[in-house]
Amino acid sequence: MANQNTAYGLRPIGLVGSGANSTGVTQYEIASNNTNPIFQYSLCVPTAAGVVDHAGATNGGTTPALGVLMGVEYQDATQKKPVFLNYWPGSGAVSVDTNYPVKAFVADNPNQLFTVASDASLTDRATAQAAVFANASLGTSARTGSTNTGSSNSALGVSTINTTATLPLRIVGVMDDEANSDFAAAGIPLIVRINAHYNSNTSRFDSQTTATTTGV
Repeated sequence: MANQNTAYGLRPIGLVGSGANSTGVTQYEIASNNTNPIFQYSLCVPTAAGVVDHAGATNGGTTPALGVLMGVEYQDATQKKPVFLNYWPGSGAVSVDTNYPVKAFVADNPNQLFTVASDASLTDRATAQAAVFANASLGTSARTGSTNTGSSNSALGVSTINTTATLPLRIVGVMDDEANSDFAAAGIPLIVRINAHYNSNTSRFDSQTTATTTGV
């Protein structure tokens, strides 16, 4: 029995410690000339230019993540009105009035928990449970998504599960989901948090750094 959902990015589901989750976001900016698509529920990183961009590498990268993109607002240069989308298509795909900022709404609480699908089989429930408290990166999908739905195609890379501290995600649980409960197939929903959040007091890196240039 295949699982119904196999790749949807990192969907916010709650906070560490069962704290109230207001689904709150913080407004940042995307460079109006940024040609990189940034999909909903995909990792965002801060850059030295003071704007956010997509993950630093196709597996999530080593720049501390700021959170996940929930949606954007920009001023359409042709229609002369604000446009709201659940993802940033890239400057080449939309008509942007550069007199206005491109607003990015990011779920950036460092205590945020997410559900993310596994990109491969976890064999059985016991094997999946043994991955809890280990770290992982995304499969080679951190930057990809659907231009039809605007949603990320990110999934957790099962082959990367390890104790390695520099991996971007920490697995903290396995979600019970009857429609996605075939452990022999891709799509098992795991509960994760960002392992070294840019807004955290501590990091797995020597310092809190931004990406040096857009898209890296």
